[in-house]
Amino acid sequence: MVKNVLSFFRREVEGLHEAAYLMGGFALLSQLLALIRDRLFAGTFGAGETLDIYYAAFRIPDFILITGASLVSVSILIPFLIEKIEKEQDSARRFIDSVFTVFFAGIIILSAIAFFIIPILIPILFPGFEGETVERAVLLSRILLLQPILLGLSNLFASVTQVYKKFFVYALSPILYNIGIIAGVVFLYPKIGISGLAWGAVLGAFLHFIVQVPVVLEKGLTPRFTFAADLKVVGKVMLVSLPRTLALSANNIAVLLLFSIASFMGAGAIAVFNLAWNLQSVPLAIVGASYSIAAFPTLSRLFSSGDRAKFLAHLETAIRHILFWSLPATALFIVLRAQIVRTILGFGEFDWSDTKLTAACLALFALSAAAQSLTVLFIRAYYARSNTITPLVINVVSSSLIVLLGYLMVYAFGNVPSLGVFVSSTLRVENLRDAQVLALPLAYSIATIFNAVLFWIFFQRDFSSFSRKVWMTLGESIVGALAIGAGAYVLLNLLAPFFNLNTAIGIFSQGLIAGLGAVAFGIIVLALFKNSEQKEIWKTLHSKIWKAKVVAIEQEKL
Repeated sequence: MVKNVLSFFRREVEGLHEAAYLMGGFALLSQLLALIRDRLFAGTFGAGETLDIYYAAFRIPDFILITGASLVSVSILIPFLIEKIEKEQDSARRFIDSVFTVFFAGIIILSAIAFFIIPILIPILFPGFEGETVERAVLLSRILLLQPILLGLSNLFASVTQVYKKFFVYALSPILYNIGIIAGVVFLYPKIGISGLAWGAVLGAFLHFIVQVPVVLEKGLTPRFTFAADLKVVGKVMLVSLPRTLALSANNIAVLLLFSIASFMGAGAIAVFNLAWNLQSVPLAIVGASYSIAAFPTLSRLFSSGDRAKFLAHLETAIRHILFWSLPATALFIVLRAQIVRTILGFGEFDWSDTKLTAACLALFALSAAAQSLTVLFIRAYYARSNTITPLVINVVSSSLIVLLGYLMVYAFGNVPSLGVFVSSTLRVENLRDAQVLALPLAYSIATIFNAVLFWIFFQRDFSSFSRKVWMTLGESIVGALAIGAGAYVLLNLLAPFFNLNTAIGIFSQGLIAGLGAVAFGIIVLALFKNSEQKEIWKTLHSKIWKAKVVAIEQEKL
């Protein structure tokens, strides 16, 4: 039995939908663990100073991960690895060793420098922090500097697992990461205090890395430190990765500045913003990331072989299914926001005002769920054709817009009372403290939608107009989302008298039944349109997932 389980996790996964659903299934499990993680955080600490410190402490290590570890990004390395492996194994071996050597030396130096300047940076980046709050943020940030090293190594190993289509292993790593964080809350925090939260994240990063080691060992591509690194090849990788690094850094800086703005809004503002951010990331992780990861190796091969028509067809398939899943998810998140937040976070120290404010932020973030997923896919499509300049330009523009809108929205909320009243009343958070934080997710969503629209326009310019099928899917998905949203709203009101809405089980039951009923209604509506995505999903689940055969290890071919 153990042998069969191991074979299952080491199998190759062929086909876009099979790989995407596999990634989506594991992403769903990972997100469930993430929700448990956030529930523990919310119930234990509430939306207050401790969570503000914890979330703020990640920003500098995350920036180092994005800038320093971009050299070993999966998106960048896969095309190079495919080229090297197709030539000869020794070529791939030298490539991996060279990249590992330069990355490891660089990330250690960056982390060491950051260790000493963090006490200077924290008060600058989070001017709302004072005294002991600054000291605790510095402590956690220093511990979390181990994360970029471990996750960077994990990314390097993940490029191998994805090239060989070992999506099971790759999908397992974020699950283990969340398990480590949960262990930090449950076991380490009670013993060593707030530093235990940071050590839990480090444990999760280690598990994220170590699970991928067996595949790399099996393929004979375990990286080794070398004094004969091929700097010419590494230079080519860095030349390709530099625009990606700048693009990701721009987005990271934009979010960092939103955190900085939130630090002025009182204790708990950063926590509310980040908890809502985590909840809205569920559709992105399950839909957008799954399809983009599953599509990327094939897109790289098709572009490398010069098959432009199949490249575009493969991309269009991914776009259609992202729209099909993301738009209805947006409707559900907006209508069921209170049920989602109260069920997942609303207990312990997380009070009713925290719940309402987080739910309102979630609704605003959800507006850009489809845009976020499409952006991830478009970026990988450009990387598959070795074009990193276009994503750089678009992301820098949208990141600048995020910051600009963030400041403008906060100013408007404070100086144009009618705007604040309109947003607050629409989301039912009138007269709630710190409602000004709503300006931040609103700014982020507007800029993100603009970002996706730019990608859509540029991609059609660089290739050709998307087929009629894509536009049909967009229209049908919007209709389906409206049907699901309306169904959920009606059912919520019809079910309200039958449940005790002062209890978690009552809120959960009301939301679950309303959500399932709304989804069923949406399926019926889309069936009337003879929606092709529903047919493709059923075909994939029926003939490819349930009946899929495990590929024997000795028969693996690239």
